[in-house]
Amino acid sequence: MVGRRNTKLQELLTEFGYTHAQLADEVNQVAERLFGTPAQCTDRHVRRWISGDVQWPWLRYLLPLQEIFGRSPESMGFTPRRTSRVPVLAPRPAAAPVKEHHPVRRREFIAVGLATVLGLDGIPVQGRLGITDVERIRAIVPALYRHDHQLGGGALHDVAAEALRRVQQALNQCSYGERVERLLYSAMGDLAASAGWFAYDAGRQEEAGRLYSQALQSGMLAADGMLQARVWSNLAMQARLHGRDQEALRIGRAAVGTRQAKNDPWLMTLLHCRQAVGYARTGERIRAERSLARAEKAYDRVQGQPAAWLSFLTPAEIAGLAGAAHHALGKYDRAEQLTADALAMLEPRFERNRVYYTAQRAQALLDGGRVEQAAAAAGTAVGLAGRVQSERVRDKVSALRHQMRRHAHVSTVADFLEQTRPRGA
Repeated sequence: MVGRRNTKLQELLTEFGYTHAQLADEVNQVAERLFGTPAQCTDRHVRRWISGDVQWPWLRYLLPLQEIFGRSPESMGFTPRRTSRVPVLAPRPAAAPVKEHHPVRRREFIAVGLATVLGLDGIPVQGRLGITDVERIRAIVPALYRHDHQLGGGALHDVAAEALRRVQQALNQCSYGERVERLLYSAMGDLAASAGWFAYDAGRQEEAGRLYSQALQSGMLAADGMLQARVWSNLAMQARLHGRDQEALRIGRAAVGTRQAKNDPWLMTLLHCRQAVGYARTGERIRAERSLARAEKAYDRVQGQPAAWLSFLTPAEIAGLAGAAHHALGKYDRAEQLTADALAMLEPRFERNRVYYTAQRAQALLDGGRVEQAAAAAGTAVGLAGRVQSERVRDKVSALRHQMRRHAHVSTVADFLEQTRPRGA
């Protein structure tokens, strides 16, 4: 049965200057940017929406349409079914088509739509679980990490925590065999470790510690040594954040010694890089340099694609961590050079790391006495920082700005401080 023609959507296309094909392309681009995969929308879909043949599009189309037009589904002329889920987005004023979506809008959009895209409602809460259910749960973590690199943990930790809660509910209320049980604990631990990382990045350290403990317990119950080594690595980072460098090194050494690390060059590369930074912070130059060399040797052995949580480990990341180690050793020129190399190699998808390493380069320039160059780099870091929700990165940029105040007599620094002064300060 043909429904009533959707004149509101037709008017929006006219107002925004879209043809049917152009709107379909825009839906696909927004979906890919926000969810990691295109929506496979065509001009035929748009024609059916306007004709009224489809009165309520699938969510993979509806959410991008909301982002494009800044309207609720009803304001776009769609009629919900009784079973339809209506995502709520704060409306924005109608304007010309926006090809570059504002980062804040993008974060709001993901917070509303990601739980749906991840299929959290599809996780069973009763009945018997099988391998297919485990695979569906396993797919959550890679989807989350596709957004983590661009948005930061502040945009994702609540979604990850909700996913973890649903998996725990399934584990406690459903039935399953022994093999599925082990796989479930492994999947749940992977999700808990990821949620812990997002909380860590968002500055929620107490929550991160609790989630890491849960992930470690799940790893033990699943006999998943790789998961346990991953959690140890994250715990070492957290210890270092709190200034417990010796503890971080001890944890890192334990992780390096595991069979899983020895068998996985991706993991071994990361562990040696982080150990290098730890040794540098305690003034152990020879051990730091030895760890960097071992990291490079391990990276030479990597093949294929890493686990989702290690997808950030690229030559750019290795150079950036080497820069951090040299900075801790007081080798500021070398640190700046390595960090500049990291920024040059960094892929566009790693927005948070771009902010982080831009601030790291500015710090190296400042500590090396190149104050005017440091001010320019610091200004870039501040400008980029609004793109991500990472309290860890914000703290680094804020500390850098505070240190720049000692050089307020330099005109470029004075300009930087004035331009980046917090509102109301």
